[in-house]
Amino acid sequence: MVEDGLLPLNPHKQTTPSNHPNPFLFNLIFAGNMDQLKQLFYEKAQNAAKEVKELLKEHGDKKVDDVLLDQVFGGMRDITCMLWEPSLLDAEEGIRFRGYSIPELREKLPRAEGGTEPLPEGLFWLMMVGEIPTKEQVKWLTENWNRRANVPEHVFRAIDSLPHDTHPMTQLSIGVLAMQNTSVFAQRYNTGMNKSEYWDATYEDTMNLVARLPRVAAYIFRRTYHNGEHILPDISLDWAGNYTHMLGFNDEGFHEYMRLFLTIHADHEGGNASAHTTHLVGSTLSDPYLAFSAAMNALAGPLHGLANQEVIRWIQKMVDTLGTSKPTREQISEYVKSTLTGGRVIPGYGHAVLRKPDPRFMAQRQFAEDNIPDSDLVKIVWKIFDVVPPILSSLGKVKNPWPNVDAHSGAMLIHYGLKEFNYYTVLFGVSRSLGVLAATCWSRVLGLPLERPKSVTIDWVKEYLAKEYKAVV
Repeated sequence: MVEDGLLPLNPHKQTTPSNHPNPFLFNLIFAGNMDQLKQLFYEKAQNAAKEVKELLKEHGDKKVDDVLLDQVFGGMRDITCMLWEPSLLDAEEGIRFRGYSIPELREKLPRAEGGTEPLPEGLFWLMMVGEIPTKEQVKWLTENWNRRANVPEHVFRAIDSLPHDTHPMTQLSIGVLAMQNTSVFAQRYNTGMNKSEYWDATYEDTMNLVARLPRVAAYIFRRTYHNGEHILPDISLDWAGNYTHMLGFNDEGFHEYMRLFLTIHADHEGGNASAHTTHLVGSTLSDPYLAFSAAMNALAGPLHGLANQEVIRWIQKMVDTLGTSKPTREQISEYVKSTLTGGRVIPGYGHAVLRKPDPRFMAQRQFAEDNIPDSDLVKIVWKIFDVVPPILSSLGKVKNPWPNVDAHSGAMLIHYGLKEFNYYTVLFGVSRSLGVLAATCWSRVLGLPLERPKSVTIDWVKEYLAKEYKAVV
């Protein structure tokens, strides 16, 4: 069995006494087979697991939330009932990755040589172990992923069997599923793996899947939009740089933007649809390939990751309707009002949790101001930012009139030449793998159980309310 893409690990090799609590892990550590990130993750997780056990022993019966009937019928909105280590979303502060804001990540995470934006590898390291990595550690991770990035040939054949007009997200989901036969977790589970080893197999699948995703995603792009003229990987590049290269873009400005894009889209705590899907499917002990493919099906929904496509469609329709690529704020205002009057929403505005402009939007705006301030499309995005919040606020029904991450990314991608907006959610999916799979590693190392919430019927709700009313009277 090949676990890291190169070196076989032998879980049956006995170099410790048979009564050792976990001889498999002992062998990995002391035989020198455990890589530096895995060992650090295991050490951190053991401390966290001990802390969790003590917390539950002392405080497990304490109430942390009350559930409202509105939440039962409203998609379980804001119910605190899930553990998710990589990130935490605050309505006022925005997303924080292990306590670090996006501006702090842009400042502190290692960058490519001569670059200005953080490397996604650094964020993955941070989400796994809670520490800002050194340049050397990020270099090691890049090289490790390059070693693991070989995609089995049958995966490409599975994708090629699909009609060319199949949506890229469907192709991505199927491509991920096609790799499932290589799952370390599935193989070792079938041979009787001990529960204490679940995290290790999950880690190996996570590292292999994250390493392979850019190759699979780029293959889909070149197959769908460039007549199957594929570009071989360049392992001298970092993870994001190599992905951008395989897409067919060599502009270093775009490479830098993709490093930022793949960093800021990586996670958004565990309650969003794709993250929650990963957690739910993974909780059944489905391996990371099955869980992540399911997550991509959730991300493909119009109310989730597909929203970035809707934003750019709406902007392009506005430009066509107004007959100018340089509309005034007044023209945009009238178009926004006509959209709302027609019973439609303004795509890219509003967020289920945030009550301020999305820091991910602001990070992209800052990048655009520094690098492409003269783009007509980008200027439209900025004018929309000036116009839409006051209009939405005046309606009195919108809790958050501010833009989310999707409001800016499409304009940036089009500026750099990636105009195939049906593909944009694939970019999102490649990035989202970092957070949801890091969280899956944590779920397995902490032994989190099968997720199984209680559901009720409308009749149950009516009977419950009748009893409550009777008790009050």
